Amino acid sequence: MFDVGFSELIVIAIVALVVIGPERLPKVARTVGHLLGRMQRYVNDVKADISREMQLDELKKLQAEVQDSARNFERSMSSEMQAIEKAVDPAAAPVDQGLSPPATAGVTVAGAQNMTPLVTGDSAGPLESAASPGPAAKA
Repeated sequence: MFDVGFSELIVIAIVALVVIGPERLPKVARTVGHLLGRMQRYVNDVKADISREMQLDELKKLQAEVQDSARNFERSMSSEMQAIEKAVDPAAAPVDQGLSPPATAGVTVAGAQNMTPLVTGDSAGPLESAASPGPAAKA
C-alpha cells in the first residue's frame, strides 16, 4: 500500500518523539494502533461484503439461467406432447369407441334373466336319480 522503508519509519518515530514528547508517545502509539486495527477490520468487512455481493449476483445469474433452461425444456416437452397427441388421437378414437358399452347391452342382460338354464348330461345326473324313484323303488 505505502512504500515505506525502515529508514523512513525511523525518521517518523524521531519526529513523533520530538513533537509529542516521551510521556504521551506510548499512549498516542497505542491509540494509533487501535485506529489502524479498526481501519483494517473495516476494510476487510467491506471487501467481504463486496465479495458476497459478487457471489450473490453470480448465483442470481445462475438461477436465472437454470430457470430459463427449465422453461425451454418445459416448452419443448409440451410441444412434443401435443405433436404426439395429434398423431395418436386419430388412431385412439376407434379404440375408445370399441371400449364404450353398446346400447343393447342392458336389453340382453334383462332378457337373460328370464331364461331357464339348460341342463345337459352328467351335470344333472345325480340330482335326477335322487329325485325320481329308480327300478328298485317300483317293486
